[in-house]
Amino acid sequence: MKQGVKHTIKKNSSYFLTLTVVEWIDVFTRKNHKDAIIDSLRFCIENKGLNIYSFCLMSNHLNLIANCNEPFELKDVIRDFKKFSSKKILNQILNEPESRREWMLKEFTKAADNSPKHKNYKFWQEGNHAIELYKEKFTWDKINYIHMNPVEEGFVNHESEWKYSSASNYHEKESILPEVYCIPARLQTIH
Repeated sequence: MKQGVKHTIKKNSSYFLTLTVVEWIDVFTRKNHKDAIIDSLRFCIENKGLNIYSFCLMSNHLNLIANCNEPFELKDVIRDFKKFSSKKILNQILNEPESRREWMLKEFTKAADNSPKHKNYKFWQEGNHAIELYKEKFTWDKINYIHMNPVEEGFVNHESEWKYSSASNYHEKESILPEVYCIPARLQTIH
C-alpha cells in the first residue's frame, strides 16, 4: 500500500481495526478506563449490531476483528463507539482519582487544538487502520497477532491469561466479553 494512503472502512464488511489513543498515551493501565471500553463494546454489540470476532485492549490501543449486522454500518458504529468511549473516559479522568490527570488533559487538549472536529479534548487518533479481511489465513494471522500482543509485551505468559482479550474465548475459558464470536463457528459470516 502506498505511503500516506489511509486504511478506512470502505464497505460494510469484516475488518481488522486498530483504535489508538492520541500520542499513544497509556490510558488503559487503570481498571476503570479498561472497563469503560468493555462496557462501550458491549453496548455496541447489544444495540448497534456489532459483531466482535477477536479483540485485545492494550495500554494505549484496541485491536478488533469486527463487522456489523445490517442495517448498521461498521464505520458508523466505530465512530459512535469512539465518541461515547472518549466522553466516558474523559469524564473518569476529570472526576475520579487519576494521578496523571493534568498531563493527560494537556495532551488531549493539544490534540484537540490541531483538530477542527474537536473542541476541548481529543482522545482517539484519527482513523482506525482498517484492513479488510479477505482470506482465512490472513484472518487467522490477525487473530493470532491480536491475542499474542500481551505475551509479546511481557504482560502475561499465555494469551488466555490477559483479561481484556478474546483469547480466553478461544480457549473456552471465562471471558470479560463472552459475546465474542469465535471464528471457527462463524468463519462463513466473517468474509
